[in-house]
Amino acid sequence: MFLSDYLDYTLKKLKANTANILTLTNLSLGSFSVLMTLKEQLHVSLLLVFLAALVDRFDGTVARKLNIESELGKQLDSMSDIISFGVAPALLMYQSLLHEFGAPGAFFTILYIGCGAFRLARFNITENNGYFSGLPITAAGVLLTLSYLTIHYFPPQFFIFLMITLSFLMVGTFKLKKI
Repeated sequence: MFLSDYLDYTLKKLKANTANILTLTNLSLGSFSVLMTLKEQLHVSLLLVFLAALVDRFDGTVARKLNIESELGKQLDSMSDIISFGVAPALLMYQSLLHEFGAPGAFFTILYIGCGAFRLARFNITENNGYFSGLPITAAGVLLTLSYLTIHYFPPQFFIFLMITLSFLMVGTFKLKKI
């Protein structure tokens, strides 16, 4: 009897935290991406950001399907996203190319991260009625990470321009329909 009750309790707890487990997986993948960038394993870092995006795609869906949405989960998701789609892509681009620009490269790297954090904070305090306000950080992070694959095809200044553009798109007030 005791084992059955314990198993039932464990399964209920696991179900209640499924979305948070996915969110923490996103955070872990983003954190590993940062570590791989610091070890100059840039291709691995790129792959980890894309895996984080895949996991991030499902945490909210799982929370809604299982009816386990929570304020904690929303905040945890934003904190994970700033690492996986703010810090990790920005650091990848800085380490691979933008460091060559010196202080301006560092400034625009930090600007991107700051705009991403601002966008997430704004998202957390506003009503979400089927629309995003500004470019979601996940989309910006994936685009910035994807641009790493084109470093040999565009001049270095293009990537500064891209980072500035993505930064301003994240803090923009235009509306995008959620998909």
